[in-house]
Amino acid sequence: MISFEDLYFTKFKFTSEQLKDYLTAAEKDLIIARDSNVPEVIFQFSYNALLKFGIVMIAKQGYRAHSKIGHHTKIIEKLAELLNDQEIATVGNLMRKTRNIEMYNGGSVITEKQAREYLEFCKRIANQLKRLI
Repeated sequence: MISFEDLYFTKFKFTSEQLKDYLTAAEKDLIIARDSNVPEVIFQFSYNALLKFGIVMIAKQGYRAHSKIGHHTKIIEKLAELLNDQEIATVGNLMRKTRNIEMYNGGSVITEKQAREYLEFCKRIANQLKRLI
């Protein structure tokens, strides 16, 4: 059984409509990423979708994530656990670190190839989620 630490998660009952809305929002981010030609936009919207997929899976378990330092790490960790896919933790944390460099350390260079690989990774997760929800 997967545990949800009180520091990062609160029990909450979501409706099926709310779960569907979260998934729709994540899919919208993937569409924006897919339709862009700017690597930074592709990357950022792919990362946003990844987090939203994590929020969907956590919500499906009856929990809501707290917005606090480290919560992105915990969302990615729980998504990996819930989908039983360690690659999500590995690639997701690489995306998180890249996003932090971009946000807090004056930026980084995200190539078109990297951005597209992250997008394809997130599309794979979307397909897994659609089968479960």
